[in-house]
Amino acid sequence: MTRGYRTFFIVWVGQVVSIVGSGLTWFGISIWVFLETGSVTQLAVILLASQLPRILLSPIAGTYVDRWDRRWAMILADAGAGASTLVMIALYLTGNLSLPALAAIGAVAGAFQAFQFPAYQAATSLLVPKERYSRASGMIQLAEAIGNLVAPALGGIMIAVGGLGLLVAIDMTTFLFAVTTLLIVRFPKPPVTEAGAASKGSVWHETAYGFKHIWERKGLFGLLIYFATINLAFGALSPLITAYLLSITTAATMGALFSLGATGMIVGSIVASTWRGVERKVLAILIFGAVLGGSVGAVGLTTSLPLIVLAIWVAMFTVPLAGAFSQAIWMAKTEPDIQGRVFAVRTTVASAAVPISLLAVGPLADRVFVPLMSGTSPLGLWLQGIFGSGEASAYGMLFVAVGAFVVVSSLVAWLVASVRHLERDIPDAVGLPTEAKVGDGSVPEVAPA
Repeated sequence: MTRGYRTFFIVWVGQVVSIVGSGLTWFGISIWVFLETGSVTQLAVILLASQLPRILLSPIAGTYVDRWDRRWAMILADAGAGASTLVMIALYLTGNLSLPALAAIGAVAGAFQAFQFPAYQAATSLLVPKERYSRASGMIQLAEAIGNLVAPALGGIMIAVGGLGLLVAIDMTTFLFAVTTLLIVRFPKPPVTEAGAASKGSVWHETAYGFKHIWERKGLFGLLIYFATINLAFGALSPLITAYLLSITTAATMGALFSLGATGMIVGSIVASTWRGVERKVLAILIFGAVLGGSVGAVGLTTSLPLIVLAIWVAMFTVPLAGAFSQAIWMAKTEPDIQGRVFAVRTTVASAAVPISLLAVGPLADRVFVPLMSGTSPLGLWLQGIFGSGEASAYGMLFVAVGAFVVVSSLVAWLVASVRHLERDIPDAVGLPTEAKVGDGSVPEVAPA
C-alpha cells in the first residue's frame, strides 16, 4: 500500500467513526423533536436549519479549501461541529435545550461542515490514482452506509437507555477521534494547472470561477441539474420517513428497520469500492436512479414492515453505486487545484432544492395529505380506496409521488445529449495522479488530457 493509500485509509477510518457519532445524534434529535411536537413541519425546520448554512456557504468555503491545506480545512470542519455538539450537551444537561436552540446549533454546525465535503473529495483525488476513483468514492459511500447501519440500531436502544444526552456525548467523542486521525497525516499539495492559474484573483473571482467552470461544461452541468432534481424529491424524505414509520411502529423498531435497510447501502458500497467500474458511467447512474425511484415509491404502497425493509434495502443499494460513479466523473474531469471550489459549487447547486422540499413537505403532510386521507371529501374517499385512510396512508402517498418523479427525471436526463455523451465529449483533467505515481508527497504525475 502506497503512502497515499495509507493516508486515505487513515482519514477514511476517522470519518467513519465521526459519521456514526453524528448519525446517532441526528437520529436521536429526529425522534426527540417529532415526539415532542408531533409535527413533520417542526422536524423539517430543524433539519433545514442544519443544511441551509452549509448550502449557502459552500462556494466560498470551497475557494478557501483551494487556498488552504485541505487537511486543516477538514480539521476546522470537524472541530467546529464538535464544538456545536459540546454546546448541545451543556444545554441538554441543564434542561435548556429547546427547538430554537437546536436550530441555532444545527446552523452553526452546518456552516463548519461547508468545508468538509470539498476538502475531503479534493484531497482524495490526489491520494488515489484516477483509475481507481470509483473505488475510492465507493469507500466514501461505504462510510456513509456504515453510519446509516450502526447509528439507527444503536440510537434506538441508547435513546431509551440514556436519552438524547448519551447520544450527543458519544458524538463528541467521535469528533475527537476524527480530528486525531487528521493530525497524524499529511496531504500532498495539488500541482498548479492552467485552469488553476487562470482562476487566481479575489475570493469572489475564484468563487465565481467554480460556477463558470461547470457552466462551460454542459454535460457536467446537466448531470448536476439531474442530481439537484433528485434532491428536490428526496429532500422531503428525511422528516417524512420518520413520521411514516412512527405512525405504524415504535422508535426502537424504526431504528431496527433503518439498520436492516442500510445493509443494502453497505452491500452497494462494497460493490462500488471493489468494482473497477463501467465504461458508461452516466448510463449506470441513470439506471440506478430509476431503480431508486421505483423502490422509494414501493415504500409508500404498503404498511408491511418486511416489504418496507425490502424496498428500503433496494433503494439504499443503488445510492452508493450512483454516487460513486458520479463522483468518479467529477474527480476525473476537474483539475485538482480548482476542485475545492468546483465541488463546493456542485454541493450548493445540487443541494439548493433541499430547503424547498423541507419547507414544503411539512405543510403538505400536516395540512393537505393527512386531512385529505382522513376526511370525507370525494377526492379523499377516492384516494383512500386506493391507498387506505389515516396518517400512514397520507405519508405513503407522498412516497409514491416522490418515487414516480425520480423515475421520470431519470428518463428525461437520458434524452439530453450533452449528459448522455458527457464522458466522450469532456476530456479528463490534467494534473491528476495515475497508477504510476500516487500521493507520495511530491507533485503527482500529470495525466495526458
